Amino acid sequence: MRAIVFTDYQTFPELREVERPTPGPGEVLLKVAGAGACHSDVGLFAEFQSDPTGLLTPPFVLGHETSGWIEELGPGVTGLEKGDAYLVYGPIGCGRCPACSRGQDTYCAQPQTVGYAAAGLGRDGGMAEYLAVPARNLVPLGDADPVAAAPLADAGLTPYHAIKRVLPHLDGGGRTALVIGLGGLGLVAVQILRALTGATVIATDSKPAAMAAAEELGAVTVPSGEGQVERIRELTGGRGVDAVFDIVGVDATMQLAGATVAQRGSVTIVGIGGGTFPWNFFTVPYEVNFSSTYWGTIEDLHEVVAMYRAGQITPAIERYSLDDGLEAYRRLRDGELDARAVIVPHES
Repeated sequence: MRAIVFTDYQTFPELREVERPTPGPGEVLLKVAGAGACHSDVGLFAEFQSDPTGLLTPPFVLGHETSGWIEELGPGVTGLEKGDAYLVYGPIGCGRCPACSRGQDTYCAQPQTVGYAAAGLGRDGGMAEYLAVPARNLVPLGDADPVAAAPLADAGLTPYHAIKRVLPHLDGGGRTALVIGLGGLGLVAVQILRALTGATVIATDSKPAAMAAAEELGAVTVPSGEGQVERIRELTGGRGVDAVFDIVGVDATMQLAGATVAQRGSVTIVGIGGGTFPWNFFTVPYEVNFSSTYWGTIEDLHEVVAMYRAGQITPAIERYSLDDGLEAYRRLRDGELDARAVIVPHES
């Protein structure tokens, strides 16, 4: 079968012929419906100099946002039907530690015993015609479109988990939330905030098209650049933002988060941009909850799919064939995409 393979760091991926996987005990084989291209993949082949975790050893097939139809059941798997559509929870932990027991494989206590982080991150992922994954990692989609659902496995799950953690900060009248960065995750974050809270959602980015999309989703937008902090604080009556979500995670966006958060507010760093924040007792308002998150739980993903099926969140996507998948990654790397690129392997 054909697949997009991450071959090495600082090396653009390749479209290759690879062996079709066989599902092992407790696994299923999916015929891939869609696989989302995430900026984390760009980090692997264009930004990282080497493996930052010890769990991302190339080569492997990219794609950690995957949906598909069951093609084959591995040994010991029952209760699933061929042809049914599922979204894949990408992280794969040991399955035995407390974190894995609560469905949070992202925080597995012994990932080195597993040897990889997720399907598409150390283990072969969904940028291929077929994918083998543990049956436990499947979230049913019912009759919902699996191609459009594919990005929800990360671009939906990651902001949902971050927002769910800080909902108490947005519980009450007159609350505000700020989304910094309006790519695939940021635009879904706007939709989740609008669906789950009564907060005024402020969104900021450097791209006019991204801000226009956020406005259509109900956000108040502020462009990057001069006067950005002052304008955001003005929208909050000078008090600052109750909950800030930095979807980028570089120095400049983290500084923006610290400069706009309200006293006793919350800042969540969601983006893996590698930035640092020089905290000072006198430069951040008192009692601010400053934290980071990574992905989410499988229970969260079930809730994300429920929101998708209810029409509360709809990721904006651009469809690409597997033949055009490398072009999708080039456009993602070069900042030319206004929607989530989804590779559709069985579509020309």
